Amino acid sequence: MMATRATSQITAAKAAFAGKAVRGSVTTRAAVVSTKVTCAAKSWMPGSKHPAHLDGSLVGDFGFDPLGLGKKPEDLAWYVQAELVHARFAMLGAAGVLIPEALTKMGVLNVPVWYEAGAMELSFTNTITLATTQAILMGFAEHRRIYDFKYPGKLNEPGWAGFEAGVPTSGNSSYPGEAFDPLGFSKDPAVLEKMKLREIKNGRLAMMAMAGFYGQAAATGTGPIDNWLAHIADPFHTTVASNAAAVPFL
Repeated sequence: MMATRATSQITAAKAAFAGKAVRGSVTTRAAVVSTKVTCAAKSWMPGSKHPAHLDGSLVGDFGFDPLGLGKKPEDLAWYVQAELVHARFAMLGAAGVLIPEALTKMGVLNVPVWYEAGAMELSFTNTITLATTQAILMGFAEHRRIYDFKYPGKLNEPGWAGFEAGVPTSGNSSYPGEAFDPLGFSKDPAVLEKMKLREIKNGRLAMMAMAGFYGQAAATGTGPIDNWLAHIADPFHTTVASNAAAVPFL
């Protein structure tokens, strides 16, 4: 009987709401939470503390200055410039080491390995002419770089016979732009910042690679492509650990 009564009450309740819209009022109270997230600066070594003079404003700043060489602002500016120049030379050097050796292996070229290239006889010139031309061109480029570093924008003013002003720059010796940016990367500030970071990262990698090339040549007497091919042919026995010159205590 109790079950029958409960069923009747449910049936009556359904009938009361049948065909009618039921309106409900729900009050929601929203709470606004403000959260401030502070990301730690990227570091060259996890957990290491950035020196005070490396505040993250420099391109590729990961807090690396274990010797404190850049504590003085003028020294820091010069070391930033020096690193960038060496990075660019290392990238050119790495390409100059790898590409000719790879093309020689492919049969496209027939040139000696990089550490013997200086002894190669050139058909289009001689050593004295080549050295003189290089000294003039490099001297001009280095003069502009150092002068622009000391006196930004000064070389764009009319100078001796108008020669210096004929090669305009932005006044920034690290990123001269103008005639030294034929692809126009410096025209867009956002693109320029990305390219700066890519350049210094690849440049640092190239400097490490060149140090490796020097070590390989001294330890094995062959170029990096030959070293790579020898390692692939026998990866478990041809390694840095198997070379007595590289790891003498093993």
